[in-house]
Amino acid sequence: MAISSLFLYFTLFASLFFEILLLITYFEIREEIKFEKEHDGKEVGHYPSVSIIVPSFNEERSVEKTVKSLLDLDYPSQSLSLILVDDGSTDGTLKVLQKFKDHPQVRILSKRNEGSKFAALNAGLAIVDTELVGCLDADSFVDSAALRKIVPYFNDENTMAVTPSIKIHEPKTVLQYVQKIEYSWGILLRRILASMGALYVTPGPFSIFRTRVFSELGGYRHAHHTEDMEMALRMQKHGYKIANSHSAFVYTIGPAKLKGLYKQRVRWAYGFLNNAFDYRDMYFNKKYGHIGVYILPMATFSIFSTLYAAGNFVWSMVAKIPDQMLKYQAVGFNPHVPSFSINWFAMDTGTMFWLASTAVALSLVLLFFSLKISEGRVRLGKDVFYYLALYIFLPPLWLAKATYSTLMRKQISWK
Repeated sequence: MAISSLFLYFTLFASLFFEILLLITYFEIREEIKFEKEHDGKEVGHYPSVSIIVPSFNEERSVEKTVKSLLDLDYPSQSLSLILVDDGSTDGTLKVLQKFKDHPQVRILSKRNEGSKFAALNAGLAIVDTELVGCLDADSFVDSAALRKIVPYFNDENTMAVTPSIKIHEPKTVLQYVQKIEYSWGILLRRILASMGALYVTPGPFSIFRTRVFSELGGYRHAHHTEDMEMALRMQKHGYKIANSHSAFVYTIGPAKLKGLYKQRVRWAYGFLNNAFDYRDMYFNKKYGHIGVYILPMATFSIFSTLYAAGNFVWSMVAKIPDQMLKYQAVGFNPHVPSFSINWFAMDTGTMFWLASTAVALSLVLLFFSLKISEGRVRLGKDVFYYLALYIFLPPLWLAKATYSTLMRKQISWK
């Protein structure tokens, strides 16, 4: 019990420290965020040449809309080219891509599938001849102003990559509404981490790089099916600056069912754990600044603390079963609906109560700011309700599987 309490206190302290760090950083950069929103994309000045690689594997339902969103970008056509890569699809993806074969901005590649997206990206990189290069997943769509909002960040010669803000495209199911709020959290977190020089993912949907990054650091790697995470960690390790354009929006189709969401998040969590192990020399290393000293260790600790909290809850429920069985044998089935009342004198007002209450309150404050930065206003709709009611039960599912697969050295599939 002493060890359990100590771990719980440490977890609450770490959570509070992290939440306060995020809030302080947000308040420090709030005026900067406001300025960016007012000026993003209005004064581009120089339009560097840009190539966008679209890797596609069995994406015949969405890839046409993806390509059209790129062709509709508010960007000079002579400075924008698309490289569409069919990664050995077994459906009609290549046939859909061929619809664009005569378009002057489009080049089409077809290759055999090698089990992961990194090879398709490298095939596209091999023929890139522009100043900047990016990727767009074939189930994602860009806002027409996104590239205009990203490009000015490269006026800073030290900036080597810029990440966008990702939103869920037209949510319809309960799980997609939950993901909508989760992605809003991601928009706020990514902007804050960028200001700290601590971004550890350059997401597949429309992260833009200076092309020379790949000639200097090499192409994408298998990276445990999370090549976008490994590339960001590689850049951070070599001191390459990664910025974030929080008002450059990209829309992605979130998994509609639990099975699809589970497989996606297992891959993400598994990729983080294994890439973190590959880059373990960055941990607690002052040389790498915030990302090494605090962000990577905290992200790793959060996985295990979540699993501990979930396991502790399940164990407490299981421990009650013998008592409930004895009660049933003694008095039979006797349903009892507890009445709700508040006894202020009996309420636990110890240290643990106040720490937990403060952590929950700060989480709600951060949720408020995440909605404000992603949506421009705060509206308490069904998406917020679904998130608050359901999300706490979801992460332990995929974190447990990812941790088990990592410890047992089991491979996971891409899809």
